Amino acid sequence: MIVSFLKNRDLIWQMTKREVTGRYKGSFLGLAWSLFNPLMMLVVYTFVFSVVFKTRWGTDPNAGKADFAIVLFTGLIVFNLFSECIGRAPSLITSNVNYVKKVVFPLEILSFVNFFAALFHASISLVVLFLAIIIFKHSVHLTVLLLPVIMLPLMLAILGASWFLASLGVFVRDVAQTIGILISILMFMSPVFYPVNVLPIAFQKIIMLNPLAYMIEEARKVVFFGVLPNWEMLIINLVVGAVICISGYAFFQNTRKGFADVL
Repeated sequence: MIVSFLKNRDLIWQMTKREVTGRYKGSFLGLAWSLFNPLMMLVVYTFVFSVVFKTRWGTDPNAGKADFAIVLFTGLIVFNLFSECIGRAPSLITSNVNYVKKVVFPLEILSFVNFFAALFHASISLVVLFLAIIIFKHSVHLTVLLLPVIMLPLMLAILGASWFLASLGVFVRDVAQTIGILISILMFMSPVFYPVNVLPIAFQKIIMLNPLAYMIEEARKVVFFGVLPNWEMLIINLVVGAVICISGYAFFQNTRKGFADVL
């Protein structure tokens, strides 16, 4: 897996650039849409939850709309990185049939391209988030430097799941529709719009079974609250993420020989 990435890094870079620019090709605003999309969703969610439903983050009555928006946006960035990669994974091979017919083309890099394109959009959103923190909170916690470490287990798991779903999507076409439904369910079963600690204890245990819940909560700790992560859980998640990544890659490589026959 690592050798394939290093060997094809230039091709991955070129295809990622084409993927990012091609998505907005011909539009008037171009790449600016990668900035406006999360901003518009942030405004809508903040209005609905903090104005219509009078929601405050946690039990702090002094928490304002800006605090709510920043904390909500942090969770959205993590979730959107996951949903964008996983949502497109089942169609990575079926939408690139011409690559399957090229014997020398490294099909496994399509998951890298998909991931880095999503990571680009997440990075744009992070820049907006940091600007909002500076404007409204006037300072950024040094713990924010730990964010890449916090996200590493999720990144590994996303890559592994992408390889698994990309392969499965070739043989079972219902996977794409099923994943779309599961992502919608996960969005509300993850602490994107609410903190875990406001739930009853029994429900907290259920929500934390969702692997995204830990990542979202830890990301908020280091970005907004300036709290160090739970290192023990981080190591456990890192091991799990690595296992998922390796297993997904192995599954993809073992099943790719059947792609041409099915397609």
